[in-house]
Amino acid sequence: MTDLSASDAAGLPARRAALDLLTAALNRRSGFDEAAATPAFRNLEPRDRGFARALVLATLRHLGPIDRALDGRISREPPEVVRNILRLGAAQAFVLGTPAFAAVGTSVDLVAELKDGRAFKGVVNAILRSLTREPPDMTDPELLAPPWLFSRWSAAFGEPAARAMATLIAAEPATDLSLKAPSPDLAVALEAEELPGGTLRSALRGEISTWPGFADGVWWVQDASAAVPARLLAVKAGETVLDLCAAPGGKTLQLAATGASVVALDRSAARLVRVAENLARMGLTAETATDDAGSWPDTRSFDAVLLDAPCSATGTYRRNPDVLWAAKPGDVAALAGVQSRLLDSAARRVKPGGRLVYCVCSLEPEEGEAQTAGFLARNPDFALAPMTPGEGGAPEASLRPDGTLRILPHHLTGGTDGFFIARYARRP
Repeated sequence: MTDLSASDAAGLPARRAALDLLTAALNRRSGFDEAAATPAFRNLEPRDRGFARALVLATLRHLGPIDRALDGRISREPPEVVRNILRLGAAQAFVLGTPAFAAVGTSVDLVAELKDGRAFKGVVNAILRSLTREPPDMTDPELLAPPWLFSRWSAAFGEPAARAMATLIAAEPATDLSLKAPSPDLAVALEAEELPGGTLRSALRGEISTWPGFADGVWWVQDASAAVPARLLAVKAGETVLDLCAAPGGKTLQLAATGASVVALDRSAARLVRVAENLARMGLTAETATDDAGSWPDTRSFDAVLLDAPCSATGTYRRNPDVLWAAKPGDVAALAGVQSRLLDSAARRVKPGGRLVYCVCSLEPEEGEAQTAGFLARNPDFALAPMTPGEGGAPEASLRPDGTLRILPHHLTGGTDGFFIARYARRP
């Protein structure tokens, strides 16, 4: 998070960085994070780095309305990089509140730096000036979400729910924190409200490493919905627990804090480094292992297994709006096959009488509800272990008739990540 009042002071270096971030975010999944990790970006002045991130996130959160407004003024489609400059200029003027002359002028300067960019200076100037004279509506929910996703959400959950979900795309979320142990005084220090389940939702802004309790290993950042699956395992001290696809590690920290013996498995060694760093900061311990969750050769079985499976991540759009625009319809079917394979692998690692929680931060039924039906058909020694209303801190509106959870972003005031969660028990 950044102070958006810095927008007037940030210059072309920040806007060049924003152009690189936006281009990467729209061209490939994880492109935003990859571009933000490059030395070119990290070596920017902190003010420029913060402004670039804020500008790109504002653009992505309003990309639908911005593109609709641009489409009405573009007679001949320019190169992608020029459209991205127009998008950034519009976001500055209509989302960040940059003065119109600065939003237009810096966009013209940015396009002039491109090879053959001078030919587009007049186009960029004319289009953005036209927009500033007739500001577009940036709030239409049906424009905030990509059309194919809005249609899917309407079909799955009804149009009113789809509109409520899409409205949240434009809002910058607060920061949710999970605590290692209850701390009544911390909510005041963090200007936070306590949510069901114990999550703290902080109103603070700025660099989180400076917030009260961070250096002491008292809390970690974790969305309220993301904290629910580990709670639903109801792990006790001394039990053995396997956290599959564990990185970045929020659920591992929750499980380790119970006193259980935890193994955190992830296929990415680099991401497991972050898990280990977070464990060390929190003063917690867990075994880490690098391997594919579907083919890990370890023969141990566990009292409880948590599988947070790879997914389209469409439920995380409040913090990661790039997922909406990088996702493609074909991704859902491809990922559903991966999820089925990993679920069957997870089941083999559950002791008789043990329990398994499956979750995805996806809003797509093929990655959630459909997985439960297929899993139970393939694994007759498992049965659903239904959740009860409000269990684990989940919104009561999220409980489905079969006892699984479909958490929609608007189910919690202020928003929350979208999740599907199912809990299974293995017969003794």
